[in-house]
Amino acid sequence: MATGFCDTCHRLPPGGATRPAPPPAPAPQTGPAPAVRRAPSAAGDLDRDGLVLLPHIPEPAPADAVSTTARPPTGGRRCGFKNCTGTIGVGYGGRPAPDHGYCPECGTPYSFQPQLRPDDRVGEHYRVLGYLAAGGLGWVYLAEDTRLPDHRVVLKGLINTGDAVSRRAAVEERRSLTTLHHRDIVRIITYVQHRVAGEAEPTGYIVMEYIGGRPLDQLLYASDEELEELFGEPFGTDHVLTYGCKILGALEYLHDQGLLYCDMKPDNVIHYGREIKVIDLGAVRRIDDRASGLVYTPDFAPPKKERDSRGFHIDTDLYTVGRMLQALAARAVPRTGLAARSFDRLIRRATHDDPAARFTSAAQMSRQLWEVLRENRALSRHEQYPERSTRFEPTAVLFGSALGTIPSLGHWTTRPGDGPPDLDSGAPSPQEVIRGLPVPIPDPQDPAAVLLGGLAADSPERIAERAEHDPALRTVEVALWLCRAYLSGRDPEQAAAARWLGEAAGLMGPDTAGYDWRLSWHRGLLRMTQGQVSQAQGEFAATYAALPGEWAPKLALGYCSEYLGGAEPEAEQYYEAVWQRDRTQGSAAFGLARVHLRRGDREAAVQVLDKVPTTSRHFDAARVAAVRVLAGRLSGAAPTAAGLREVNDRLKELRLDGGESRDRLVAEIRENVLGCRPGEGREAGFRGVSGLPDGALFGASDGPRPLAALLFESLRNLADQAQNADERGDLLDRAYAVRPETRF
Repeated sequence: MATGFCDTCHRLPPGGATRPAPPPAPAPQTGPAPAVRRAPSAAGDLDRDGLVLLPHIPEPAPADAVSTTARPPTGGRRCGFKNCTGTIGVGYGGRPAPDHGYCPECGTPYSFQPQLRPDDRVGEHYRVLGYLAAGGLGWVYLAEDTRLPDHRVVLKGLINTGDAVSRRAAVEERRSLTTLHHRDIVRIITYVQHRVAGEAEPTGYIVMEYIGGRPLDQLLYASDEELEELFGEPFGTDHVLTYGCKILGALEYLHDQGLLYCDMKPDNVIHYGREIKVIDLGAVRRIDDRASGLVYTPDFAPPKKERDSRGFHIDTDLYTVGRMLQALAARAVPRTGLAARSFDRLIRRATHDDPAARFTSAAQMSRQLWEVLRENRALSRHEQYPERSTRFEPTAVLFGSALGTIPSLGHWTTRPGDGPPDLDSGAPSPQEVIRGLPVPIPDPQDPAAVLLGGLAADSPERIAERAEHDPALRTVEVALWLCRAYLSGRDPEQAAAARWLGEAAGLMGPDTAGYDWRLSWHRGLLRMTQGQVSQAQGEFAATYAALPGEWAPKLALGYCSEYLGGAEPEAEQYYEAVWQRDRTQGSAAFGLARVHLRRGDREAAVQVLDKVPTTSRHFDAARVAAVRVLAGRLSGAAPTAAGLREVNDRLKELRLDGGESRDRLVAEIRENVLGCRPGEGREAGFRGVSGLPDGALFGASDGPRPLAALLFESLRNLADQAQNADERGDLLDRAYAVRPETRF
């Protein structure tokens, strides 16, 4: 049949050969598969889609799945007879709600009593086993197909057959289920009618596949012990995010079919085996339907004011998913730190009071869920996920690389004539950071997106002049490109950058510009150029709120926290989130190293730098930085003997460009160890280290005199690198100032 089931045995083909198997969210357009995959076998492992492997939930025995006693719904429902809005099924005076009676508004009789009983036959060969639930609109029964052994199905009929609204919804559900084919959405088998004795008209029943599992609402009421036994580990945010990605995959499919789900909640998702199914499509409506009555659950739907003013849209479906994930997360083990903050930002965007601020598609929300899941696992399990972002271009520029740069001759010729300076562990300049932050990927829907790669970034004036007169270049992405081009030069043209940023906002229009993360990102860059790092921090925080799973806003926020000072733990959290997820992110690694150095923790700084992988283009800079950290002076303190023994070994493995670089690094190391000021007594000025390792770097004997002689030779070698007479004279003066006194 069109449903995918056989019209004779009413079963799916063996092995599900004709079952469509689109991947769950994230779909192809929502991001690449993760780089790290493991065979799914244990709690916490990943499945083939990069999501957490859900525990296997076996199909329950029929006796455990159904009840033979009908429990009609309580709480009142709309009458619906000829669109009557009266409320029926409400108890008064402390009495229980009646399961039958008359509408107080129109007087029409109603009944919530099930029309089927256990052992009743429907469609000649479906035998009712019992009651599964009283759904939003209909009774749900479990039945068996008497023609096939152990083949169970679900029958769904109306709760109140006199409700015209419910009848229309049932027809829509039948149509929707018949045409939908997605592995995470329940499937219809057929449709049968059954007339009860005494009824004038037969009642229609949808026959659906039976999903033997447990609805997610049961997770809300299970004990911690039950959840840990089920999942093999404490129920956590990772599981919640995985449920969300799978659910959004189903909703994305529905939206592509022009349909809204409208009633997402934990009750309507079944966890079976290691998969999930979205069930109960009674609330499904067409996206453009603005006339028929809405079916929803108030606890998960937007506020009444919004429902009445604009109805339901795609962002409304995403709102219900956000509320559902929020409810599940409240039952999970609480997260702390940035992982919890990112999840909170995601939920806030999905359930924002202003619909314009919400996610605009299930694919978009799914991608951010997927990214937050990656961040969660990187921080909690130290798993790396070095995949490309879908929002930012990769960058090869390392900002804050001073630690990994071998000093130039100016290190000796431009400083005052005192002892060696401390390691430079301060934050880099805002302008350096602007050139090192990633660039947003252009919107492929922008008419000029394909032209951006060919524009000359070093001459924005020519592009700006052409854009003024060429309508083909008068687009949002060209305006943003010009903003960046004016900011990234050696002499940023702030006024021109601000003008083109305003042009981009005007082209977007007020509705989009109010919450577009690209504007926040570029405003942050502009504020950085103006030296207003605190204001830039607010703009990057707005980008983070819109893209809670992306690493680029966290890198920018880590720098802002570091630069402004007084927020070292926050800077560390941001840098850690970027670096733990992708060890090739050199800017984050160097940021972490600086944070540790300002705390006086050399060992922690070196540990971070040593974990920059050999595949990173910043590997050599990290190795140089580790040597300089071990051999540098920190808050006036000399390096340790143990650290210098490491330096002695590491220096042999460094790959340096020519002998001049090595000479400068060796001179710095020797000066840091000797620690004397020129002009002081050679012996009295020694504030260095005892117990130096033997070798060419520190000489064969301990003490200041042999080391001072080696430093003298180093500085004389540097004098040969000088570019002019003044520079050479300064270096020779410094060399003779440290030369040991002799008798000759």
